[in-house]
Amino acid sequence: MILPDSVHTAALAAEALGCEVGAIANSLLFDADGGPVLILTSGGHRVDTAKAAAAIGVGALRRAKPEFVREHTGQVIGGVSPIAHPGPVPTYIDPWLRQYAVVWAAAGHPAAVFSTSYDELVALTGATEVDVD
Repeated sequence: MILPDSVHTAALAAEALGCEVGAIANSLLFDADGGPVLILTSGGHRVDTAKAAAAIGVGALRRAKPEFVREHTGQVIGGVSPIAHPGPVPTYIDPWLRQYAVVWAAAGHPAAVFSTSYDELVALTGATEVDVD
């Protein structure tokens, strides 16, 4: 599904899709000491980077620069899909998303999204559950 260009936050995407903001699966790529880490989090949550880093066993998670995101995902910030990256990216998922029958994720472009289920998203990504909030 293609959303209007003006939809650039989880809250605006949820409004356009007619769903709760929590059903938006944000794909956030972090720099973990030079390596990529993807965290799929509910649109209603913020990632506590110290808590998430400790949970997944890395020294620190830093916000990735646009070039880093493009290098590891082939996509731009705001449109990072949880799938179809040029190489493997360790992926973690916010278990809060489990409560929604349908979740929405970016499809590789800031205006493109696709619907899926929590279980399907885990199967597609090989994600490990981690509390991020």
